[in-house]
Amino acid sequence: KPTFSSGLTAMEKKLAEYKCNTNEAIQLKLVRFPEDLEDDSTTFNPEYSHQVFGDDEVAFGYKGLKILLYYIAGNLSTFFRIEYTSKVNEKFDCVEADDVESKIREIIPPGFCTNTDDFVSLLEKEVNFKPFGMLLHTYSIHNEEAGEDITYQIYKADMTCPGFREYHERLQTFLMWFIETASFIDVDDERWNYFLVFEKYNKDGATLFATVGYMTVYNYYVYPDKTRPRVSQMLILPPFQGEGHGAQLLETVHRYYMSSPTVLDITAEDPSENYVKLRDFVLVKLCQDLLCFSPVKLMQGFSQEMVTEAQQKLKINKQHTRRVYEILRLRATNMGDAEQSRSYRLDVKRRLIGPYKKKQRELAKMRRCLRPEEMTNQLNQIDLNMQREQLEDSFQQLLSDYRRVLERLAQA
Repeated sequence: KPTFSSGLTAMEKKLAEYKCNTNEAIQLKLVRFPEDLEDDSTTFNPEYSHQVFGDDEVAFGYKGLKILLYYIAGNLSTFFRIEYTSKVNEKFDCVEADDVESKIREIIPPGFCTNTDDFVSLLEKEVNFKPFGMLLHTYSIHNEEAGEDITYQIYKADMTCPGFREYHERLQTFLMWFIETASFIDVDDERWNYFLVFEKYNKDGATLFATVGYMTVYNYYVYPDKTRPRVSQMLILPPFQGEGHGAQLLETVHRYYMSSPTVLDITAEDPSENYVKLRDFVLVKLCQDLLCFSPVKLMQGFSQEMVTEAQQKLKINKQHTRRVYEILRLRATNMGDAEQSRSYRLDVKRRLIGPYKKKQRELAKMRRCLRPEEMTNQLNQIDLNMQREQLEDSFQQLLSDYRRVLERLAQA
């Protein structure tokens, strides 16, 4: 007769069929035309859903679960519906299905549609939607598929713009799906600035606007009369990623603050690797024509002049200016020349070793408190060899990052 444990695995197998990966179950759309609703090619999925569904990113209790979240491309009016082929019930094995609906309702604002007819009739009103705030920048990008140039615009908005508060509530729901550590901001704090990217498109002879992405920036106060804007969140929606909108947005934001005499410099809160790469590209592009970054001066090393000029003219802080210097110096260096390449390597490694040296000083302090036999010389040796390897790894990683920035710059 079957043992208890094999009975358990059969039961587990049965229950496992009712587990769905939420990144696959959630289907997002930005809808411009009614036919987009049926078109699978307009669907995209989250990169993350752990903030809503837990670290496993699993919803239990359904087979064939689909969580439909469709947004009208411009004003982001929302359609939300859950579909599945079957669901566990109480009678079946005394387990309860996850309450998927209430989990989603926690992050999407109320007032969404639940049937497609209502959604399509809202779509007809979309022609009245106009971007919020003040136009800062217009640019166009050639689109291969469409075989034409598409025009984009960047606006600066704030909570005083009529309808913006509600729009922002819908917009920020995307953060949960695409930023690993996303959180919603306190919109009642007036020190937030919002920068929005829109695409202009045609529909039945009219010009409409579609949401492409946005950035939130917080203006920190610096005594006595300055501010230090800090980039908090930045998201280009997936259908538009890889087209250069991030760079346009960041450069536009820099240019916006550059014209303000009260701004010291711009920083970022806990930046992702991708953001750092984007920032490197934008800041190098802005800095490359400053006199203090001429090849001759780059070869003389990092200087206070670079720090001052980048901060005063472009609102770039010291730490970022140093990276810009290293990237531009790499461009001016012939890495095939032993002397030039050695000089460059030492210059970058001297910066990289800073934190190690600080650690050494802390260790030395500790040593003074410990008995000599507790701290052997061997330990120092292991430490040094490890440091050399780590340093070399960090340097090689930087080189490849820097080279990518320079390649992108050469194509810009």
